[in-house]
Amino acid sequence: MKVQLIRNATMVVEYAGKKMLVDPMFSKKGALARGPMPAKDWNWKRNPNNELPLPVAEIIKDIDFMVLTHLHFDHWDKAAADALPKNIKIFVQDENDKKTITKSGFTNLEILTENSTFGDIKLSRTKAQHGKGFILNLAGQVAGIVLRHSSEKTLYIAADTVWYEEVEKTIAKFKPEVIVVNGGDNRFIIGDQLVMSKEDIYKTHQAAPKADIVVVHMEGVYHNTLSRKELRQFVDQKSIGENIIIPEDGETVSL
Repeated sequence: MKVQLIRNATMVVEYAGKKMLVDPMFSKKGALARGPMPAKDWNWKRNPNNELPLPVAEIIKDIDFMVLTHLHFDHWDKAAADALPKNIKIFVQDENDKKTITKSGFTNLEILTENSTFGDIKLSRTKAQHGKGFILNLAGQVAGIVLRHSSEKTLYIAADTVWYEEVEKTIAKFKPEVIVVNGGDNRFIIGDQLVMSKEDIYKTHQAAPKADIVVVHMEGVYHNTLSRKELRQFVDQKSIGENIIIPEDGETVSL
């Protein structure tokens, strides 16, 4: 498989001969409104932080299907809705997200289950916890996904989640050989973390010590608090650098 990080959580994954687009945010740098409150460091910048590394037309070329883990602004925006063909196959997490995407004119939607398929690729919805403490009530529901195929390694895309028991259960159940985690340790001025911290990433590695862990959702939006540089220093200190992959925007990783 190949995993190409576009920016933030947006990825193009080549898997078993198909191309999957995940959580597209295509807006230009600074084109999106500020989030609900200032970030942990008191900045309240507009989003996203960086320009796309590739033209949108190149990103969406030959995409076979799409997965939307949830509909926060940094995972789905108007620029993506305007750019994508309305008949593209889209897997969403629930009926509410399906209704929202349908209102934008999309016609080929399916709610992801534990036993979904796309051709001969098996897709399984997994649980996610988008934060800790009271901030979880503001963040809402999110779904992760596991992909399986006889010709590929098992791929687990954890989505916007912290480390908690359901992530551990997913790893134990599916035994993924590749795990993609959202690791920006996003935080607002109040409340706890929203996605994985460096300590959470280490716990993920401990649960799946032989897996390649690809860390995305970094440096893309204003409330990221964990930088790539800091994470690289951390994994080097833990001597797990061979297992943790931290791609730059636009970079493709073959696994």
